[in-house]
Amino acid sequence: MHIVVIGMGYVGIPCAALLADVPEFQVTGVQRRSARSGWKIDALNQGRSPFEGHEPGLATLLQRVVLEKRTFHVTDDLSVCREADAILLDVQTPVDANRVPQYESLREVAAGVGRYLRPGTLVVIESTVAPGTTQHVVQPLLEQESGLQAGQDFFLAFAYERVMPGKLLEFQITMPRVVGGIDPASTRRAVQLYANVVQAEIHSTDCLTAELAKTVENTYRDVNIAFANEMALLCESLGVDVFEVRRLVNSRSDRHMHLPGAGVGGHCLPKDPWLLNHGAMTYGCNGATSSLLAVARQINDHMPLHMADLVQQALEDAWGTTPAAENPRVAPSPPLLACTPVQPLAGARIAVLGVAYLEDSDDTRNTPAAPLIRALCARGATVVAHDPYVRLADWEALGLNRGERGEGSESKHEEHKEHKEDRGLKHRVHGVEEGEGVSVPSVSNPSSLSASSAYLASRHPFGEAAISAVNSNVHFTQDLLEALTGADCAALVTRHHVYLTPAFLQATQAMRRRILVDGRGCLSPQACARGGITVWGLGKPRRR
Repeated sequence: MHIVVIGMGYVGIPCAALLADVPEFQVTGVQRRSARSGWKIDALNQGRSPFEGHEPGLATLLQRVVLEKRTFHVTDDLSVCREADAILLDVQTPVDANRVPQYESLREVAAGVGRYLRPGTLVVIESTVAPGTTQHVVQPLLEQESGLQAGQDFFLAFAYERVMPGKLLEFQITMPRVVGGIDPASTRRAVQLYANVVQAEIHSTDCLTAELAKTVENTYRDVNIAFANEMALLCESLGVDVFEVRRLVNSRSDRHMHLPGAGVGGHCLPKDPWLLNHGAMTYGCNGATSSLLAVARQINDHMPLHMADLVQQALEDAWGTTPAAENPRVAPSPPLLACTPVQPLAGARIAVLGVAYLEDSDDTRNTPAAPLIRALCARGATVVAHDPYVRLADWEALGLNRGERGEGSESKHEEHKEHKEDRGLKHRVHGVEEGEGVSVPSVSNPSSLSASSAYLASRHPFGEAAISAVNSNVHFTQDLLEALTGADCAALVTRHHVYLTPAFLQATQAMRRRILVDGRGCLSPQACARGGITVWGLGKPRRR
């Protein structure tokens, strides 16, 4: 069986590799030779994973199917669809600033596939789309370009992915799969395909129900995170630790309060609620939409701005101390006269820890670090961003002005292959090497500031409009010591393992002021206090 997987990203690569490991399956990946992603073609054809983060089993699987079995290769030639028995579409489906789906890639690929489509082929949409998209957008393009009829001449289905960075293979194999065809025959064909790799239950349904299930599934999680974030703001206001509240709530087995945090990122959660609304409004009979999900999105979008609030309040508190509190190892603090109501952080140097949206991953899509950095720059701060996994090209794609690699780091993509696995397991920080087995316990943090839940993004004094207008000048590095040296405050955005090690706490000695703002509730207050570090935490009581 010849299978074509279009789109070599976080969904397409593990899917293609797993299918290529099935006996008598031959898989071809298709990837555009774009300036940002075209390099993946050569990397994959050499049996190398293009992901910098820790992906258990993926590197070994790619080496096996590419170099040993020779059942997987990648090209930029879409004409390979001419010989395909099954074609899987795994392209990005973002929304624009007005929350309208941007289907340029999906339309282009669907039209291209249609030109090479032959009778009897199964076409499956794996990309998350607004409910109704498969039949109202993709199907007409396939039929128009091919001259064939879906359901009669070829099979068409929607089967959404449930992957996440760090568990790409595990989730493809062990997560239940939902498959919905435009007719029963299409559903059966798609179920038969996925049964070769999915070890969990495969649920059969119709196409529209499957599309709706995917967007509802992610919207459900986004709304629950928003609830946790709103409770974190309320707990700050009341002087209570939200993580202790969460522990007590979840002591009841039928409750599951989510974790609050510095923001919601990734390709799915920030956009899928809008896809859900778009589908209901566009294809529903009465144009109904959900106001709840819009409020949830507003709350989650606000959290990076609240992190900027915590940084500002932490520094205002520190600036009220005597010079004796200064770190004697580094230069004195900037003059306070540089600060103004418009730029209250003028002269301050802030280290933002974590650019990827997810721990131990290189995925920067919709990362909350970006709006946080813009907010800090809008307030006059100089920002140094650090991430041990993110490539320079992905950093530059965020549009945060300039980036440089730390000493010893790889350039864009070519040299990453030799050290990638090493960086996922251990990091050299301030002359100390730490392995996975050493970590700071994840204990509740006692210090923070109050903030009202009324501080939503649209009403924030440094809101979206002001932030997006900032011409930020930000430095990016993979060298943690470089990022921390001379910093007045460090804001932890991503729960990378390297930030949980004793070596990280040791590296903070290079800061001008040893102040940390913990956006994930993952730093040990005891360990920080022993090291002379002041910690402010999201959802934590006001500092006494």
